[in-house]
Amino acid sequence: MHESFPSTLIPVIDAATASAADAAAIADGIPSRALMQRAGAAAAAEIATRFAHLIADGVVVATGQGNNGGDGWVIAHALHAVGIRARVVECAPSRTADAMAERATALEAGVPCSADVTTLLSGGERIAVDALLGTGYTGGNPLRGAVGTAVRALCALADRGCAIVAIDVPTGLDASTGAHSGAAPAALTLTFGTVKQGQLVARQLCGAIVALDIGLGAHTGRASSAGLASAHWFRDNLPAISADAHKGTRKKVAIVGGAAGMAGAVILAARAALRSGAGIVKCVVAPESLLAVQQGEPAALSAAWPLADDEFVARVSDWADVMLIGPGLGRDVARELTERALRTFVGPVVIDADALNAFAGDIDALRPLIGSRAALLTPHPAEFARLIGESVERVLLHRFEMPAVAARRSGATVLLKGVPTIVAAPEGHSIVVAEGTPMLATGGAGDVLGGVAATLLAHTGNAQRAGALAAFAHGRAAALVSARQVRGFALDDVLAALPNVWALEAPAPRPPVLSELPAVGELA
Repeated sequence: MHESFPSTLIPVIDAATASAADAAAIADGIPSRALMQRAGAAAAAEIATRFAHLIADGVVVATGQGNNGGDGWVIAHALHAVGIRARVVECAPSRTADAMAERATALEAGVPCSADVTTLLSGGERIAVDALLGTGYTGGNPLRGAVGTAVRALCALADRGCAIVAIDVPTGLDASTGAHSGAAPAALTLTFGTVKQGQLVARQLCGAIVALDIGLGAHTGRASSAGLASAHWFRDNLPAISADAHKGTRKKVAIVGGAAGMAGAVILAARAALRSGAGIVKCVVAPESLLAVQQGEPAALSAAWPLADDEFVARVSDWADVMLIGPGLGRDVARELTERALRTFVGPVVIDADALNAFAGDIDALRPLIGSRAALLTPHPAEFARLIGESVERVLLHRFEMPAVAARRSGATVLLKGVPTIVAAPEGHSIVVAEGTPMLATGGAGDVLGGVAATLLAHTGNAQRAGALAAFAHGRAAALVSARQVRGFALDDVLAALPNVWALEAPAPRPPVLSELPAVGELA
């Protein structure tokens, strides 16, 4: 991981990198079986803690032939050792040395075992552990034989209300891409040392995602160029506003956009900036939009679009500490106005929406306009695809890699919105934000994010930090509003929830838990 990443960012990696991190730890002197024992013991403890209300009915563990199955044997043994009824259904014979050793140890300790896959359904347990296949599975390969039968049985158990606990990933989920085939939906996914990319893409399938420390330590950080933002990271990096602050020290934000008929985008961005701590906001819009902006957000200043460079300097460049350009800008004057803005204003900038669309297929033209300033691009997948000349499908398939490429080409930090959001710096490292709910899949949500990001860029001076903080706050505010139900709410509700996010208290440390993401629709 990039040396500037704080420890509160948990590495986010693909399957190959996970294997490399394990190999590096083993080469550095940590026995592979010790890693398996740590993983299984930590998982057993988390299962017993989280599902204390179900544990009296016992736990059934479905094991496969590899080290994921070995983890399952350790889990069953650890639960059995403290008097919890646990049994193993061996869906494929153990084939790795460590898994065979843990199988033998568990059987010697008296853990019940059956090789009949159909018995997964017969024990009456309310907790089932999926320890069939781990990060080695690649999407598109059908689940066959006993493993396929076992996964179908786990799906049936889930339908009955049984809590499925997936070890590393639900069997049938590609840990790199999030593609999946027939996987049983987990209530809880336990992962070790890192979070896997596929888990973040397939949140609905993984349930709550808990990363557990098993001693991989720095090996995971060195293997990764991306880290997951947590509540601890958010609290550590959110800039404070001093008790003696005034509107000048809280910074002046200029928002350039609002073509005729599109004043609402600028109004939403202005409200978000003000609710994120901006001292003064000025909305620079088309003359036809001035009245709507003045009535829609009276706390903001307003001005008409400058028609020449010297007018832009007077209205924006000599006034603003940061500029957001793009919300509701329209297509007709987007390129001309964006180029004028970037040419005459040299301060930090957030570029969004139509200001990005104006450079469709021409991302390299942004680099000389951005120069050395702190700059943040905030496209959604379709805008990003247009910007770099790719298909949306390819962007989504390579969402963890492409933003860093675009950042290098443009010279700006790139925030690719989505599930999850990726915030990539030109130097190549990324912060991943997994906050948010489907209620943000609505027109205007990006304008709210832009207003938050512009204010935080003014407060921090760091585009990646500001972008990740903004994405976290934006997503968490939506989660506070909607929880399990996304109908019946509007973006004004998200804006009203922002003050609660700024006061967010990070949960107390709970070793060996490194990071915890709630199931979709729930709050941690």
